[in-house]
This record gives sequence, C-alpha cells and structure tokens, in this order.
Amino acid sequence: MSQYNYPLHFKFRISTFSNDFEATDSLGNTLFYVREKILTWRDQMKVYSNGTKDELLYEIKSNKLIDFQQTFAITNSQGDMVGKVRRKTISSLWKSTFKVMDASDSHDYTIKEKNAFVKMWDGVFGEIPIIGMLSGYVFNPSYILSSTAGEPLFELKKEPSFFGRKFTVDKLTSNDVDEERLILSLVVMVLIERSRG
Repeated sequence: MSQYNYPLHFKFRISTFSNDFEATDSLGNTLFYVREKILTWRDQMKVYSNGTKDELLYEIKSNKLIDFQQTFAITNSQGDMVGKVRRKTISSLWKSTFKVMDASDSHDYTIKEKNAFVKMWDGVFGEIPIIGMLSGYVFNPSYILSSTAGEPLFELKKEPSFFGRKFTVDKLTSNDVDEERLILSLVVMVLIERSRG
C-alpha cells in the first residue's frame, strides 16, 4: 500500500536566496520541506518535516566540488545511509540521467529525462531576451524513474509557471517500492535540474 497520496507537489519559494521548496500530497498535507544550503564548498541540502525547520529528517551531501559524476549521499537524522543519487554527466549532455543506488551502492533504479528535445529548445529559447522569460510556460521537461528492469515507477513533470517553480510527481505502479528513498532521489534530481527552465 502506498504511503503517500498522489500526485505529490513540489513548490519552490521565490522569496528566499536559497533553493527552498515544500512537498505536499494531493490532500494538501506537508510531507517535508527542503532547503538547499548556499555558500558551501559542496552542494548540501537539508530535509525537514515542515517549513518551521524544527525537525531534521534527512541530509543530502555531494561528494565533489565540481559537477562531474557527482554523487549525492542521503542520510537520515541518525546519520544512517539511506541511498545515493549519481548524475551520469556524459549522458546528461543529451538526456539527463541519474543512477539511484541503495545504502550498499547497488544501482537499482534510474531517472531519465523523457524527451531530450525539450532540453535543447529550452536552452535555445532561454537565451533570447524577453522571450526567454516565457520558456517556462512552453518547455516543461518530465522525467521517468524506472527499475533497472525498465519498469516505469514514477513520473516527475515540471508544471507551466513563470519562475519554473512547480513540479508534480505521479506514481505509475501499484507495486510496493521503497517510496521514501525514491521520492528523496527525485528531490535531488529536481534541485539539480530546476535551473534548466
């Protein structure tokens, strides 16, 4: 049985300098609040139970200073490893791809961009003055999280918005999966990819 009410919604705040967003379910309940730390040597994110930031649930840290085969480790509030997400840099030049691994570094899921042409046209139009500001309404990438056997499990879609701040997550399977780890993996991916429009 699913532990979340889908679809889930990721909504970024535009009033803060850091990359903050709240995750809610279809009933409007807050699932967690994500805050990306700025002015740090390595990418670092903290996941709280809500926007008050009183209860820390997870920490997500990059293993490298530069964006080349970057791996993000997800740990819980006790410091135990939950899983890892690794960006495949070479394939990401054409179609964004991320490897999702469990606590023992075993690759068991993959996140892939659904349509590479969206990335290309978003990049082209994003550079055009004035018109580029509207690309967030037209070019909205989506991503599929699937098992290594190729079964689609989740889809994350960017919703049309001026600041590119709204995303929706749908569950595509009725099978039992490690939902919490996989949703956290999508959190990592969306923070990395959000700047694309």
